[in-house]
Amino acid sequence: MGSIITISSQKGGVGKTTVALNLAVALAERQRSVALVDLDPQGGVGLALARGDTALVGLAEVLANAAPLEQALLKTKLDRLTLLPRGKLDPIDVLPFEQALATRWPVLAAQLKPRFDFVLVDTPAGLGLATRAALQASDWVTLLVQAEPLALRSVQQALRVVEHVRAKENTRLKLLGLLLTMVELKKENSREVAESLWKGFSGVLDTLIPRAEVFLGASHRGLPLAFLGGPPNPEARRFDLLASEIEELIARQEGGHGIAEQAERQLL
Repeated sequence: MGSIITISSQKGGVGKTTVALNLAVALAERQRSVALVDLDPQGGVGLALARGDTALVGLAEVLANAAPLEQALLKTKLDRLTLLPRGKLDPIDVLPFEQALATRWPVLAAQLKPRFDFVLVDTPAGLGLATRAALQASDWVTLLVQAEPLALRSVQQALRVVEHVRAKENTRLKLLGLLLTMVELKKENSREVAESLWKGFSGVLDTLIPRAEVFLGASHRGLPLAFLGGPPNPEARRFDLLASEIEELIARQEGGHGIAEQAERQLL
C-alpha cells in the first residue's frame, strides 16, 4: 500500500509545484512508482511542463464524468512516473471544480493509493477547499516555508489546519516535515528566517531548497531539473536527497527499518 503525500503552503509563490514535480522525478528515478496529481485549479504541473490549458485531459474531466480515471492518468517517458493533470478547466468553473474535489477526491485517492508507492498531491496556495480535500485523503503533509519573514509568520496557520484535519477529519494524517524553500543563506533576512524555523519548530527537514537560476531555466524549458541538458546540476541532486530523507522518515514512523545500517569497519 502506497503513501499519499500532500505538498502544501499557506503562502503562494513558495515553489510547491517545483518541489512536487522534482520530488516525483527523484522518487521515480529511485525505482519507486509515483503518481503526481495536480489539484491546483491553475494547473501548475501542466504549466511547469510547458503544456497549455487545453493540452491534457485530467482531473477536471474525471470530476465532470467526462472521462474515467484510467483515461486521465498520463504515462511519462520516465518509466515509473505517472501524471494526473488538472485537465481542461475554464476559469469560471474553478468553484464547482473545488466543490467536486471536496466530495470526490477522497474516493479517487483511495483508488490510486494501492497502485503506487507514492501519490504526490500538488495543491493551490492557501488552505481552501482543494487543500482541505487533499489533507482529508492524505497520509502525510509536507508544508513548504519560503525563507522570507511573511512566510514564516504563516506557518502557525498551516499547522493549525493540519491539526484540525487530523483531529476531526483524517486521524491518519501526519506532518512529514517543514521544508525550507528559496533559501539564500548569504542574505541576512533569508538566513534569519531559516534559523528561526530551525530553532522554533520541530520537524524541519534537513534538506533545503535554495533560490537558484537553474529553476528559471528549467521552467523556461518546461522540464524537471534532472532532465536538463549539460553537466548534472547540484540542485537536481538536492531532490534526490529530499527523496531519500522522506523515504527514511516514512519508514521510521511506520515502524520500518529505514536505511539499512552498515557494520563498523577498520581503515588500518
